[in-house]
Amino acid sequence: MENETPPENMTPPEKKMPPPRKALLLHGPNLNMVGKREPALYGKTTYEDMNRVIKERAVGLNIDLAIFQSNHEGAIIDAIQSAYGQCHAIIINPGGYTHTSVAIRDALLAVGLPVVEVHMSNVYKREEFRYKSYISDIAVGAITGFGIFSYLLALDVVANLEV
Repeated sequence: MENETPPENMTPPEKKMPPPRKALLLHGPNLNMVGKREPALYGKTTYEDMNRVIKERAVGLNIDLAIFQSNHEGAIIDAIQSAYGQCHAIIINPGGYTHTSVAIRDALLAVGLPVVEVHMSNVYKREEFRYKSYISDIAVGAITGFGIFSYLLALDVVANLEV
């Protein structure tokens, strides 16, 4: 039976992809200005291009990613609450709300999903008030200081979470 080849009409069974993981990426205040705002700190890649790269990486990792940005705390909380029962994880760059918003923290706790905190800049190389995060201690981890790569690393985390 060596060197036998299957008949031409037989094809190997297709490998089934597992269903995609669903995740929500939240960009907080002023992140819509990436590429325009402080390019020495945040880079020159535009917000739109950044999201395109993030989406492409998510597809490659079999993550169905919804992206939302708001400059308003209540809208961010509404988006977090909408993830309840719909998503496997939340990736959040709370921007300036990192250091001020107990309400966003409480919303993240309420939905009970794994959270990955992301910051494009290294907050520990900036003003001292930025050292305190209301999110870090409830997150599975925080990724800070790698620009757009912080988001890509967060997607790798989500792809490998035990859910």
